[in-house]
Amino acid sequence: MSRIAQIELDDRNLPPPTAEIEQERKVAIFDLLEDNTFDLPKRDDRVVPAGPYKVDLAIREKRLVFDISTEAGEKAAEFHLSLSPFRQVVKDYWAICESYYDAVKNMPPSQIETIDMARRGIHNEGARVLEERLEGKAIIDNDTARRLFTLICVLHFGV
Repeated sequence: MSRIAQIELDDRNLPPPTAEIEQERKVAIFDLLEDNTFDLPKRDDRVVPAGPYKVDLAIREKRLVFDISTEAGEKAAEFHLSLSPFRQVVKDYWAICESYYDAVKNMPPSQIETIDMARRGIHNEGARVLEERLEGKAIIDNDTARRLFTLICVLHFGV
C-alpha cells in the first residue's frame, strides 16, 4: 500500500484563498487521493512503517515540511525542504494561471489552449523540481508529483 491515503494542508497562517485557488486545491486533493504512488525508502537500516500514509504539508520557517505518518498515526518520516528551488516556478505558475483564468472569461478557445499548454509546461517543471528534492526521501510518480506541486503552490500563495 505505497500511497497517500490522507493529506492535510496547514494553511492556518495564509490569507483566505481565492475561488480559483480553492478549486485548484480541491481538484488536486481529490485527484491525489484517487490515484497516487508514494513510498518511503529504507534508510540506514531503519525500519520504515508501511503505508498507506497520512501526509501533513506545511510551510514553516520558510521551509516546506512533509510530516508523514501511517493511517494508524505512527510517525513514519518528516522532511524539511528549502523553498528556494520552488520560488521561481511557483511564481511563474501563478502568473500563467492568472492569464489562464482571464483567458477563460474573455478569449477564444484557441488562445485558451495555447495558455493552457504553457501552464502545463510550467506545472511539469514544478513536478520535476519536487521529484528531485524528494530523491532518496520518498518515491513518487510523475502524476503524484504534479498534484503535490499544485498543493505546494496553494500553500506558497500567501508566503
